[in-house]
Amino acid sequence: MVWAVAIPAQIVKEILIEAPIEDVWRVVTEPDQITQWFSQEAELERRTDGAGRLRFESGQTYYLHVEAFDPPHRFAYRWLHERGAIARPENSMLVEFILHAEAGHTRLRVVESGFDQVDWTDEEKVTYLEEHSRGWQAILEQLRDYAPRANTTARE
Repeated sequence: MVWAVAIPAQIVKEILIEAPIEDVWRVVTEPDQITQWFSQEAELERRTDGAGRLRFESGQTYYLHVEAFDPPHRFAYRWLHERGAIARPENSMLVEFILHAEAGHTRLRVVESGFDQVDWTDEEKVTYLEEHSRGWQAILEQLRDYAPRANTTARE
């Protein structure tokens, strides 16, 4: 008997950030802010159907296609597709940042989805899922720690 691997369709992480929603939106969507908590380099056309690029300390570069840009509540992009390729569910993952104001702070939910649609082996999907589940947790902790300081810096 062969057992199938149950692969979740998405990773969901949520965190409360002690900063107003407008400040968190800026930190999540402005390239000069993104490089403070996420990637080493960032380029982003801040609009739906915009393009972008993230380069990480590991040397990996990911090209982005902005799927949604709805200030200050939702920012979504597809990534991991080949450079020059059109981002589709079969060749990329969807990352969504969903922001909600909560008593002067911001509840941020990050959803990375598409594991059930991308054309990868089950082994590749499981490895990616495990790595990114841990990675998003660490990245959101960095964001949580950085955003209140960015807020203070912006007001000085």
